[in-house]
Amino acid sequence: MAGQNDLFTGEEELEFIGEGNPSKGAADTKRQPLAARMRPSSLKEVVGQDHILGNEMLLPRLVRSNTFGSLLFYGPPGCGKTSMAEAISQETNSRFVRINAVMSNVGELRQILSAARRIESKDTVLFIDEIHRFNKSQQDLLLPDVEAGVIRLIGATTHNPGFYVNPPLLSRSHLFRLEPHEPETVAAVMRRALEDGERGLGERGQFADGEILLGLARLCDGDLRRGLNALEVISMGVPEGEAITKEAVALFASERQIRYDADEDDHYDTISAFIKSMRGGDPDAAVYWLAKMLAGGEDPRFIARRLVIFASEDVGLADSSALPLATATLQACEFVGMPECRINLGHCVTYMAMAPKSNSAYLAVNSALASIKQGPVQEVPLELKDKGGKASKQLGNGQDYEYSHGFGENISGQDFMRQPQVFFEPNRVGAEIEIAKRLERWKSLKAERRKNKGS
Repeated sequence: MAGQNDLFTGEEELEFIGEGNPSKGAADTKRQPLAARMRPSSLKEVVGQDHILGNEMLLPRLVRSNTFGSLLFYGPPGCGKTSMAEAISQETNSRFVRINAVMSNVGELRQILSAARRIESKDTVLFIDEIHRFNKSQQDLLLPDVEAGVIRLIGATTHNPGFYVNPPLLSRSHLFRLEPHEPETVAAVMRRALEDGERGLGERGQFADGEILLGLARLCDGDLRRGLNALEVISMGVPEGEAITKEAVALFASERQIRYDADEDDHYDTISAFIKSMRGGDPDAAVYWLAKMLAGGEDPRFIARRLVIFASEDVGLADSSALPLATATLQACEFVGMPECRINLGHCVTYMAMAPKSNSAYLAVNSALASIKQGPVQEVPLELKDKGGKASKQLGNGQDYEYSHGFGENISGQDFMRQPQVFFEPNRVGAEIEIAKRLERWKSLKAERRKNKGS
């Protein structure tokens, strides 16, 4: 039996495949979620993203002159990627075909591209939502038609395109990064939705204080779609003609889930901010990013392992008690678990943020590894080699070794590399101040004892 798509050819085929077709009737539109009904029809109606949509910015100029090629929109959920794609298609009078990379396959993609080649009356805008879900072969399939101008590709992704979009496709596209919406922007659109009788909730005759809408907007983490859909749910629980109150918003607030992808960009970006906050001596910011990770479901053991690394990499010799504290925190996360181990994590994080910082040990080992890599690798001096066994003794191993404990302050004046090199440079901070003084003292003792030995 022929597939359902086989019944459609040419222009009808694209209308069948495309989602959000403008030809849909009013009854279908009313069944859509509020966020879909309130989608803008032109770029001027798109809210926020002034760094991209400002009048003299590149994207509006490309759309006005209808000279845009392939576009990639990168940003968090609900920031306007789909709205911008649909608005661009309408403004340029293009045929809009929308697919989701999660649900699509190579067969459907070939069919869309084949239809686009046959239809020459209009440009075809192919919008691929979650394009990062396409594998390499699926992305490569797009390249010939993108290069030939058969389709104008608009890809949307919440993931860093540098990691998930093939370099050839990325190099042929204009990349635009979208930011989360400000709460004031989300609240303004909510207000418009309450008043819009055609596409919004205006028929219900409800109203809300500005602070109520702003508070609801803050709970949505810059996600406009989430904000509108939350407003719709809350509205349906309030009688028509009445006000939306704080109490009406309370249920949404109690069930709120923050936006956090535990294995994607949020994971890497938040742990980066967390580490940099501790390194920069800001306990408030460090605890905030810790709380975000915990609220988002991050594995506390992952956070604790990062603290163990931080204790040596960033605190180091300036406060050597940081490492045992971090190790104890990791153990606590292992056998206590959430939610109680948040207390142990909070203890360790605030300590790390307030501890004196030194990366001298970290730099020293990296410098030594670089020296080894560049070569040549030094041989162990004969006097330092192991003298165990008859053959080793016959070779003279360890023969001229000077036992450090036989000298004052345990400094013999002997070198421990054939060609001495300096890798460790102490910082003048925390406990490392005393370490630096001690090292200077030992250097002078070494020089003095070498001098006495030579005289």
